[in-house]
Amino acid sequence: MSVRRDLFGGAVVADTPNNLIDASDLRQVPDTQEVFVYPNSSVSIIFEILQRVQVSQSDDAIRFHFNSLAHDNSASSAKVESVSVIPNDRGDDTPLAIVLRGEQSVQKFNYSTPDTVMILMALFRIESKSVDLVATCNVPLQAVDGGAVSNRELENVQRDFDTVVRTLRVVDFGLFA
Repeated sequence: MSVRRDLFGGAVVADTPNNLIDASDLRQVPDTQEVFVYPNSSVSIIFEILQRVQVSQSDDAIRFHFNSLAHDNSASSAKVESVSVIPNDRGDDTPLAIVLRGEQSVQKFNYSTPDTVMILMALFRIESKSVDLVATCNVPLQAVDGGAVSNRELENVQRDFDTVVRTLRVVDFGLFA
């Protein structure tokens, strides 16, 4: 079951699973991020306002953000599996979504074996404000600590992320001033 969620003070809205936990209730989250975690899971969805990257192709922009995330995660490997476009056919001014699916090998804590993490990423390029709005879902496929998702959970998370991407709407572009 989904719920319409206000992001960044209501300037952006999206439908998310109703049981997501707002990470800001648990820890400090930067003003440029909204972070949600699934209960009893290591799956997270992060919405982030980033400076627009200057590239010639839009799929180069999402690859840049994916590679930047791999760098930030100190990933030992990162591969892009697919890039696609979801047009905005709602008639509002929210840009289309460029969606990436990939995997990263990320070493966590003091474990010697890296976790395999599926990365689902959507990029909304807000050209008039020089902003890239990025939604990222981190899904552990193999985890040393046993936190990997089951096949059923993976299907649910993928469906949830698709709903988030298709319903994300920028309500107030003044957020990006």
